[in-house]
Amino acid sequence: MKNNVKTNKRLGTFQRKVLLLLFGSLSFGFTYNLRQQLWILKQMKREWNKINRQALKRAIRSLYESKLVDMRDGAGNTIKMILTENGKKKALEYEIDEMIIKIPKIWDRKWRIIIFDIPEKYKKIREAMRQHLKRLGFYKLQKSVFVLPYKCCNEIEFLIEFYNIRSYVRQIVAEKIDNELHLKEIFKI
Repeated sequence: MKNNVKTNKRLGTFQRKVLLLLFGSLSFGFTYNLRQQLWILKQMKREWNKINRQALKRAIRSLYESKLVDMRDGAGNTIKMILTENGKKKALEYEIDEMIIKIPKIWDRKWRIIIFDIPEKYKKIREAMRQHLKRLGFYKLQKSVFVLPYKCCNEIEFLIEFYNIRSYVRQIVAEKIDNELHLKEIFKI
């Protein structure tokens, strides 16, 4: 039986925020690191406070009609909104595409080095990881070695979890790199 509802249409800003908020609550449940949980809660609160309530209602209705969320009766007179599998995929897609690394006003004089050795059978994931690191502002030291002078642990953890590549990726925080002058010129620090 064919599903006549198209879920491939572009989602509006509010729909995307609702999906990301729902995904944030899902991520919170799978995160055991207290710092990451606090970071997720802070991001969710910030985005929730920005949402216009009327636009929110329209976005929820549209997400339900697109089968990206499901509604269930909750305790009392409440209704639970749950991400469907398609909703989870869509939320991850937006989260990973919109991820940025904040540049601090003052550099902490530490280098973040990401090293990975992803097997050939996961070549597409390896290439996607390289593209994400480049888009996030990392500089490629070698084919699978990237460097950035800013804090990025949460963003890298997200990529690792998203691609399920924990055993292939290492994060290093270094105080000195032998070609530091060249890197400082690149990052303008």
